[in-house]
Amino acid sequence: MHLKQDFAFSSILDNDFYKFTMQQGVVRLFPDAKARYGFINRGNHVFPEGFSTVLRAAVDEMAKLKLSRQEKHFLQVTCPYLDAVYLDFLEGYCYNPEEVRIQQSGGTLEVHIEGYWYRTILWEVPLMSLICELYYRLTGLERVPDEEVISRTREKIEKYKALNVTLADFGTRRRHSYAVHRLVLQGLSGFGQRSFIGTSNVHMAMLHNTKPIGTHAHEWFMFHAARYGFKMANAMGLEHWVDVYRGDLGIALSDTYTTEVFFSQFDKMFSKLFDGVRHDSGDPLEFADKVVAHYRKMGIDPKSKTIIFSDSLNYDKVAAIADYCRDKVGMSFGIGTSLTNDVGLTPMNIVIKMTAALPKDGEWTEVVKLSDEHGKYTGSKEVIALAKTLLSIH
Repeated sequence: MHLKQDFAFSSILDNDFYKFTMQQGVVRLFPDAKARYGFINRGNHVFPEGFSTVLRAAVDEMAKLKLSRQEKHFLQVTCPYLDAVYLDFLEGYCYNPEEVRIQQSGGTLEVHIEGYWYRTILWEVPLMSLICELYYRLTGLERVPDEEVISRTREKIEKYKALNVTLADFGTRRRHSYAVHRLVLQGLSGFGQRSFIGTSNVHMAMLHNTKPIGTHAHEWFMFHAARYGFKMANAMGLEHWVDVYRGDLGIALSDTYTTEVFFSQFDKMFSKLFDGVRHDSGDPLEFADKVVAHYRKMGIDPKSKTIIFSDSLNYDKVAAIADYCRDKVGMSFGIGTSLTNDVGLTPMNIVIKMTAALPKDGEWTEVVKLSDEHGKYTGSKEVIALAKTLLSIH
């Protein structure tokens, strides 16, 4: 099996924005920390023979990617909170394929990443994109034509516009392919006026003259648990985010160790300083009620804050959430796979998550994620049980 020459990633910015915003934080605060990540095949997909060889070749090609002057200028103009030191660092950064270990046994694929956190943090999203695109390509599954992709995108954005909601594309990691992603952004940009507000993909944001959107991911808080302990993970993660961004990028991710634990530590200072929170697991309507109650308890008007909903959204879910939240709390939507992988095939259900961290002067410590949905837990049963005990999660 051979890769077509046009397959390799064309830009180092073809990645989710929160990877770069977190990378700046890591470079500044934790330059000596190391991290491990692992691939989780939630959908039990069977990979064709030779898949790991082709994936290996694609990963090796990524070492050639470099930040261009044009891309650096885009970040300077669009993202003033990314400082000159970080942008100079990114200009000199290149992927090191030796940090990625790939193995295949029959139809089972294993992918592990290990190295300095400030370097390995960029691998997750493009690796997932590669796995998805190569899976569809090497299994010979044919998608709908380009015209149909654009037509479906237009139909969706017109329906979202009718709901009077704003939305962003969050679909990089499980997109069908780079080509489909470009088509989807073409449709959103062309037909989404007043509703489409940006994309998590920095490369796509630059190509389509829109805003890159994102703040931080679960791994930010997972590392803080390894460094400071489970009880301090949320508070120290938020504190350090404020230290780096001083009020910019103010949407806090709330479900690394359940929403209840998060809000018990999201005090008045954080509640006032952050613009809102992101929902990524559990019942979205129950979450909205908890957010509204929390802000009222803090003496803050919930309508002055925003919930970014981003958990496996489609039109029906967005319509139900919008109807429930209207006039209660601000809201916007990050929509992923249902935009970038609606091509007549079954979307893949895969993730890559941090599995362990090595803070400076410490030792390798396993990390876990305890979402509001048990099926999204990651980590060993033993460490999950320990975290639940320490955080009084029942």
